Amino acid sequence: MDIQSKLAGHLQAIPRSGIRDFFELVIGRDDIISLGVGEPDFTTPWSIREAAIYSLEKGQTSYTSNLGLLTLREKISEYVEDFFHVPYDAKTEILITVGVSEALDLALRALLNPGDEVIYHEPCYVSYSPSIVMAHGVAVPVSTTKEDGFSLKPKALAAAITDKTKIVMLNFPTNPTGAVASKEDLEGIAKLCIEHDLIVLSDEIYSELRYDEGEHVSIASLPGMRERTILLHGFSKAFAMTGFRLGYACAPAPLIEAMMKIHQYGILCAPITSQAAALEALKGGRELYEPMKTEYHQRRDFLVDRLNAMGVDCHSPGGAFYVFPDIRKFGLSSKEFAMGLLEAEKVAAVPGDAFGPCGEGFLRCCYATGMEDLKKAMNAMERYVGAL
Repeated sequence: MDIQSKLAGHLQAIPRSGIRDFFELVIGRDDIISLGVGEPDFTTPWSIREAAIYSLEKGQTSYTSNLGLLTLREKISEYVEDFFHVPYDAKTEILITVGVSEALDLALRALLNPGDEVIYHEPCYVSYSPSIVMAHGVAVPVSTTKEDGFSLKPKALAAAITDKTKIVMLNFPTNPTGAVASKEDLEGIAKLCIEHDLIVLSDEIYSELRYDEGEHVSIASLPGMRERTILLHGFSKAFAMTGFRLGYACAPAPLIEAMMKIHQYGILCAPITSQAAALEALKGGRELYEPMKTEYHQRRDFLVDRLNAMGVDCHSPGGAFYVFPDIRKFGLSSKEFAMGLLEAEKVAAVPGDAFGPCGEGFLRCCYATGMEDLKKAMNAMERYVGAL
């Protein structure tokens, strides 16, 4: 039997993750300094872990509501209104999911008919385009540039809108560039979405990790946008809870109901232990993530300064925990540069083209790793650049 011919046609053209492909090369090697996988190096704060342990000791091992624990949804409602300045009804407008990745998939499958177009900005997280294709939509990337701080400009968005456009997908702060969007740009994007009657999926998983001046602004908080925005958020990044696999979606009740229908048949509910841990995370709030944020901020400044000092042009990102240095002047492709750095100096970073074609000529370096390793990695990169 030709198994390949039996696979779903729309999956044939979807590539494997460029991040995972690259890191297959370094798995199991203890001689590598990794600036690769976007995962906090901090252990989940003890109070959160203790809440998970205590929930098991109490025998909380059952299913929850498809929507998730009401106590958690109520706490999320409080947190989102305080942090994002958008109110949501805990009973009907919040859905707990298995990570933000599931929330994104649910939203796309709930909204897209075959042929509907989804606009998103590149460089971007590797799952966006495949997620759109797997939901039978048409992925429409819009390139962003270093000169614009890798932010999506309303003019570029306007040029990509057609009569088939249904969704605009945003991610600020952005993986892999650390880009943030100004309120002015978000207002311009919001105006276009209202004019063209578009839905916005806003992945704001890095929103607590915003540096420098100005607070995070969610497009859902702008006039006329709450009714057409699905706000996606979770616990993995700010609270160092990647393994708990817990996210959530906030949106008007009809959208949450549609997403819940898919969720209840495919997943049923998120794990109750993770939900208990998340409830404790929100109770701790800023006091739990602020020390980690302070450390990330210091690491960012260190990397940006060292990269520019060695002649590798690197803008200072406004959020997340990535820098995206420009290596085009060295005459190597992103993959050639990354492979050379790995082979010569045992430092692993992700080629920029893993995040879309306009990422070619750049490198993603994650600073969610200890300062001592970052110093060693920068010394090694300086030697590599010097040899080039």
